[in-house]
Amino acid sequence: MADEAVAARPAEPAAPKAKEARSPEAPPRGGGRGDDRAKDAPERTDAPEPTDTSDSADDEAGEREKERERAADRFKDRTRDPLTEEEGEEGPTDAAAAARARREGQKLLSSNRDLIGFDRSDIGQVHIGDINVRLDALRSGLLMRDGPVPAEELLRIRRTHIEPGGYVRLRRALEARRLLVLGGAPGTGRASTALALLEEVTRAGEGRENSERVRRADPARGVRELATQVAGGTGGHPRGTGYLLEPALDRPGTLPPDGMDLDQLASALAEQGSYAVVVVSVGSAANPLLAGRYGAICPPAPTRELVAVRLRQRLEEEHGDPVRSGGAGGPGGGDGRGPRDGDGSRDAGGGRDRNGGAHRDRGRDEHADRDGGEGRDRDSHRSTDRDRDGSPDGGGHGRRDGDGGRSGDRPGRGAGPDGDGSLSLLLERAAELREDPEVTEAVGLDDLRPAEAELFASLLAGHLRGTVSRAELLSGCRGLAAVQAYEWFAGVDRALAAPPPGDGRTPVRSGTAALFHPVAFRIALAVLGGASHSAVSAAAHLLTWELSVQSDPDSTPARPLFCDDPEADLALSRARPADGVVDVAGSEVTGRLIFYRGSALPAAVLAELWDRHFPVRAPVVRWLRLLADDPRPQVSMRAAVAAGELSVRDFEHGYAELIRPLAEAPTPRRRVFAATALDQAAGHASHRRAVRKVVDNWSLHGTPAQRWTAAMALGYGRCADSMDDTLDTLAEIGVRDDGEQLAVASLNVVRLLTLPECATVLRRLAAWTGHRREEYQDLALVSIVRLALTDVDEVLDDEPGTPLGDRGDWPLLLALAATRPELTGKLADLFWTALNTARSRDVALDALETLLRSASRKDGRAWTREGLAALLPALTAEEQDRRRLDWLLRRMMRDQDRPLAEERARALWRLAVPARQRRSEEEESHG
Repeated sequence: MADEAVAARPAEPAAPKAKEARSPEAPPRGGGRGDDRAKDAPERTDAPEPTDTSDSADDEAGEREKERERAADRFKDRTRDPLTEEEGEEGPTDAAAAARARREGQKLLSSNRDLIGFDRSDIGQVHIGDINVRLDALRSGLLMRDGPVPAEELLRIRRTHIEPGGYVRLRRALEARRLLVLGGAPGTGRASTALALLEEVTRAGEGRENSERVRRADPARGVRELATQVAGGTGGHPRGTGYLLEPALDRPGTLPPDGMDLDQLASALAEQGSYAVVVVSVGSAANPLLAGRYGAICPPAPTRELVAVRLRQRLEEEHGDPVRSGGAGGPGGGDGRGPRDGDGSRDAGGGRDRNGGAHRDRGRDEHADRDGGEGRDRDSHRSTDRDRDGSPDGGGHGRRDGDGGRSGDRPGRGAGPDGDGSLSLLLERAAELREDPEVTEAVGLDDLRPAEAELFASLLAGHLRGTVSRAELLSGCRGLAAVQAYEWFAGVDRALAAPPPGDGRTPVRSGTAALFHPVAFRIALAVLGGASHSAVSAAAHLLTWELSVQSDPDSTPARPLFCDDPEADLALSRARPADGVVDVAGSEVTGRLIFYRGSALPAAVLAELWDRHFPVRAPVVRWLRLLADDPRPQVSMRAAVAAGELSVRDFEHGYAELIRPLAEAPTPRRRVFAATALDQAAGHASHRRAVRKVVDNWSLHGTPAQRWTAAMALGYGRCADSMDDTLDTLAEIGVRDDGEQLAVASLNVVRLLTLPECATVLRRLAAWTGHRREEYQDLALVSIVRLALTDVDEVLDDEPGTPLGDRGDWPLLLALAATRPELTGKLADLFWTALNTARSRDVALDALETLLRSASRKDGRAWTREGLAALLPALTAEEQDRRRLDWLLRRMMRDQDRPLAEERARALWRLAVPARQRRSEEEESHG
């Protein structure tokens, strides 16, 4: 305080009040505790003056006073923040930001998803119930070879492709320039859109009579060789041919074509009356192409329409052909499916294969890019361009129903050949099932890509027909994210073994860094989802370095400084930005956050990474250790939660490589990381026993650093069998070695007070205050003082919206008094004990002053007044307590740095002391 000379201690206390009014668990107010009665009892001003005035008596009194001062200093040292050892006692920590980051990280990784059954020898198929869905579209574009696109595939594309937004503009650009560079993320339907464009423009051009008018070009040859081939007429390709080229720009040593190469190809195409679409993935390598005159972005097909059309096709397979029976359908009686072939079997437009792979899947199996976006009829009798491009989805001829959905979401006008309306009923049930919250949660993706829509529709149809159980349906839906994760990681670095291009040009970009960055970004997003975009991007670059060094330890990987493309990172990782708040130095500021487009993806990415790619564990472990040192809680705490989840998948490895080394680290930040990872693992019933054994061993036999880590893990409340066991272990840690770990033990006792077993903690604190050993007394007293100085946000795991969560910036003592009135008496008794114990009195008085100043905010709005109104009357039940409060308020009013306004002092006095108990001289000061 600023004016210590006003009074050295509270005013003379009166006789204590009868004990019956206090909680039975609390120690007697003003009483001593066993052998420590004389040493720890509060000083009294009415004690008789000593009669022995000899030098020895003076020396003894002086020594006692020095001992009391030393005891007070030791106690104050134990109330320090144990997390600030790196910066010093006064160094700031942002425990509230750490608690929020941990909570948000847990939400992203709490899905506990299972994996669908894979045929490990051939990932091209997924089996769910009796459904066998081909996933050949997952395979790399490097498998594509030069050759004509089969006529049956063109017919399927013509009838069933769903046009993305801006399709007409893409077609007009291709007709005008003969060449289109189409960019998009893999799996979004870009190759299907390219084939649809080529099928349409060649059907109206010079090659309309040619059955092989659309060809795929060998991706290994590139744009320059294709231009030479077209210009020279080699290969016997007739005029009016359409070419689809997917150059492998992600292969190390491969350079993208330049503008002159594209101009040369466009000129050759114009001379031959031909067309070409070059499909590329968005990213730094392709961005110059997409920014040029031939470039365009291909939007993804609308998810809702994809699923609706696919679902209708699956259901109609079991109910005849309503279109040919007079039902609803596409132009000319089309139903959005492929036509019947000569022997009466139906081409389902690339649907699932349940009977050994009929020819209807042949076209899709040759598709390269998981771009199987198909849907409605595309014959020559289309609606006008203006009608198609004016729709919010980017076109489409289906009419919209009342809720804005396509007509594909609604039952057809006909009920099928049976005429009993069963198809209509199935479609209605299908629409309801699609919106089932449990199904939506199981899918866990904000939008579906074509192959995912295919599988989802097959699952829904199978469940409606009774061939897929509810459990299989949910399991299959959860597997959609697992399939995406598999695609992202399978054979990523296989291209490193490929030879460089033979075109004579020298590569100018690093192979490993460019190859690994998209993968590193996805891993970083899985670990740090919800953090700022800049934090995720920086972490991704760190991981790119680690992966590159692991892959090629003899070379120093080049790290491009100006080749990042944030928009490409989002597209390639199915991510989305969002405005939000970021914790910076204890304050919340607006920032650009980043999330996956689907709650299922973070867990799926980590599971795929850890369970199937063992060589990548070493660089990821090194990377997580780097993140553990990050001073930003949004980074280190999210990484700790992810480390805990990875440890669950292989506890032996996680404990040996992450948890134990960091638990023994010299810095608190790393030990907090290890404790958080342990608690995350303890959240899984399968690992709870192992975690508790580790914590118990560390607390009994561990090094000081391990005991410190065990105490932090115990503070989460899940690393012991019961609350009593947790408190016993914390006490053992706190009192050992003359209280060396008492500060961290008391911090975690306070953290336990936010849990439902709060009353158990308070009873244990009361018991410790009466213990014969001074270390137990200090553990209780330090915990009580810390309870008054700790804000709710620093220790609470609850979301806002709970009684404590809505009081995040309140001192925890006052928040508990306001929200748990049944605990007010116990809280007041414990704080009274700290105020009336010699070694804790000064620190407790400072804490009480902090509580009093929090009654209202600087602008006059109420703050913790409700909590003070509950606590102060119980804390000042005796005359000496009221005198102490009177003295403290006077001191606060005379504080030269922060004087308390007289009006506020009067309001606080009235909160604490009923009118009938106020003395006249106090009324003059406090009203």
